[in-house]
Amino acid sequence: MQAPQPSPLPEPVRRLAAWCAVALLVAGVVYVGIRLAVEFRTAVVPVLLALLGTALLGPFHRRLVKAKVNRSVAAGVTCVAVMGVVGGAVYIVVAALIDTGDEIVASLKNAAQGLSDHFGAAGTSLDDLASNAKELLTKFGGTAASGVISGVSVVGETIAMAVLALLLVFFFLRDSDKAADTLRALTPHHSGDLLEAIARRAYQAVEGFMRGTTLIALIDALCITVGLLVLDVPGAVGLGALVFVGAYIPYLGAFISGAVAVLVALADRGFVIALWALGVVLAVQVLEGHVLQPMIQSRTVQMHPAVVMVAITAGASVAGVLGMLLAVPLTAAAFGVVHELRMRYGAAEEAAPTTPSADSASADS
Repeated sequence: MQAPQPSPLPEPVRRLAAWCAVALLVAGVVYVGIRLAVEFRTAVVPVLLALLGTALLGPFHRRLVKAKVNRSVAAGVTCVAVMGVVGGAVYIVVAALIDTGDEIVASLKNAAQGLSDHFGAAGTSLDDLASNAKELLTKFGGTAASGVISGVSVVGETIAMAVLALLLVFFFLRDSDKAADTLRALTPHHSGDLLEAIARRAYQAVEGFMRGTTLIALIDALCITVGLLVLDVPGAVGLGALVFVGAYIPYLGAFISGAVAVLVALADRGFVIALWALGVVLAVQVLEGHVLQPMIQSRTVQMHPAVVMVAITAGASVAGVLGMLLAVPLTAAAFGVVHELRMRYGAAEEAAPTTPSADSASADS
């Protein structure tokens, strides 16, 4: 028999080539999956939102079921409750922003006038830009009008996806006890256990993230609302609701909601109160980053801030604000899957070398 020819490439190079091939294959699969998700977003987005809603509302539904409430009734009550909470929060936020919108615009105009007084030409250009806004809107009015129809279609599509997501939440909650059996029925028998374990781990990671984020968002919103009420800032409750909603987009959501709160304080209460409002927002963010995040999220799912920021950026590039909302939970699910695979196959690899030695020891004895 002819001896196998030695490879012209050294072992490290072959290993590197193998890992590069695996990385390219995974990247290709992920890219195709993302493109398909974008293409069928009207069906994919409601499913993802429904999974997030199910992960968040699952404990409440399970409590109702344990209290001997019918599963369908419990799912319906949960959906009605979330509709009331979300609708109320949206109404409070919109009402507060409408009430203070004119004041924010006036404060920005006064700031532009102040820059014009202190910095001459540079400030004048800013003031001119503000004063010519009406002319610019008139000039581009035709283009804006042509986009009204597409805007209406986007609104209709969004409403349809929201309704579908709510219906899916109902069905997911009602039939959650059948999820494992359904998953096993769709997979080969020998891989059923592995796929169920991976699905459970991913769902637990998403559930932990949603539960921890909701608790942190509630604490942030309460602290900022109390601070704004003490400072007598108008629309404090609405701004607190905005902070609560923005907390589901880590880092960026807190920055935007905090900036809105400071602008409202600047518009109505002046520069000094705006500085105090900024101090309240920064204090709450420090409390979140150094106390709440380590205490709460460390018990659910751990992700480095750099990973979170990259995930948010990637989600924004794919699907805008909705992508930012979905990016971190999906990343948490991916981390959960990787952790489960490492526990299974890593433990098997560590146990494999010990088996021959144990056998040989028994043979020697």
